[in-house]
Amino acid sequence: MSKVESVNKWDLNRIVFIGRTWDEYMRMFGLTKEDLVGRKILDCPAGACSFTAVSNQLGMDVTACDIAYYLPIEQLEQKGLQDIETTMSNMERADIQKNFLWDYFKSVDELKQIRTQAMNQCISDMKRNKNRYISAVLPTLPFDDKQFDLTLSANFLFLYEDKLDYEFHLQTIKELMRVTKDEVRIFPTTNFACERYKYLDKLISDIHNLGWMTEEIKVPYEFQKNTNTMLKIMR
Repeated sequence: MSKVESVNKWDLNRIVFIGRTWDEYMRMFGLTKEDLVGRKILDCPAGACSFTAVSNQLGMDVTACDIAYYLPIEQLEQKGLQDIETTMSNMERADIQKNFLWDYFKSVDELKQIRTQAMNQCISDMKRNKNRYISAVLPTLPFDDKQFDLTLSANFLFLYEDKLDYEFHLQTIKELMRVTKDEVRIFPTTNFACERYKYLDKLISDIHNLGWMTEEIKVPYEFQKNTNTMLKIMR
């Protein structure tokens, strides 16, 4: 299957191109600057997050990878703006807002501003440093074995438990670990209903059988209720 056929199979229109900020990443993954300095880091899937842009501005070494990056940058930018508008319109609904904690973000307007800022930083960096943004369709990555010291994976696995079967989850984690020397961190461990991924215990058991260690860690970030835990996988 060609890359274009693989991407079309995923239907990019159903993939939301919205990003988180560098500060959100630090909280979601329980990171400090010392955790990043001197390490090669992969963000996958990175979407429209500003983590790669800001980290590299701070002198770190971060590569972003996402299914959407095969699209022209201008098209990505338009998709991002449209996805933000659609998402924020939904967030205005009272039945949606009650699923979130409004302390990190004080309002939908502030959320929209920060999501737009993250995407703008991502797009600007992409225009200047396209080599940092690699297109790939999981569960296959175009990187060497243990190319990165640390891999971060946000808001993809587990969230889509109704669309991605167990085998996809396991194969994706195997691939993330293949390209990672030290550890993989996955946030969150819940689905869109704010419930713990129903196969997580089985997945952890299979990960242990592969010879890796795991730890479920509560992190200092909770926007969607009951969504404040990451899975850390270590060699």
